[in-house]
Amino acid sequence: MRYKNLFVLCFITAFLTACGGKTMVESDLGISSAPEWVNEGTQYLNDKEGRLFHGVGQAPEMGDASLQISTADNRARAEVARILSSYLEVISNDFTAASGTGKKAVNQQSVSRQIRNLSKVNLSGVRIIGHWKDKKTGTIYSIAELDLKYVKRVSTLVKGMNSDLKRYLTDHADTIFDALAKETP
Repeated sequence: MRYKNLFVLCFITAFLTACGGKTMVESDLGISSAPEWVNEGTQYLNDKEGRLFHGVGQAPEMGDASLQISTADNRARAEVARILSSYLEVISNDFTAASGTGKKAVNQQSVSRQIRNLSKVNLSGVRIIGHWKDKKTGTIYSIAELDLKYVKRVSTLVKGMNSDLKRYLTDHADTIFDALAKETP
């Protein structure tokens, strides 16, 4: 019976992870003179720099360079927020499936609320790391970055967060990130 429950739990976890699907739309703008990050777009990036959430935003020419840059920056931050939210939703589903039955409905509501709050707190760590202007169109592109190390560090400091969820995030954040990064081209 114990093995059957373990099998069911593994199946549910795999199913929920698969339901998350790709959290990033494949992007290749094909702008020959653009930096690689412009053509690749928003993505999870796992490289020597760490596990990073990258968001790319753009703004057309507006006649006000400051406003145009600010708009591109805000759109890049919004892209990071979008993929961070998707990532944390996978964490939430994975944690809920692993936490067992019992008071599952209350647990799911509590975990979802805590994940939303964690998303908001972590967005303060997003930083703009680059800009590029397309000379042909005048469009400005911005790239924003959030490091998973920051997400994990902030999660340990959030007051009122379920201690089991904190521990789960600390223990499984890298593995889930790596799985999502592999799903994206």
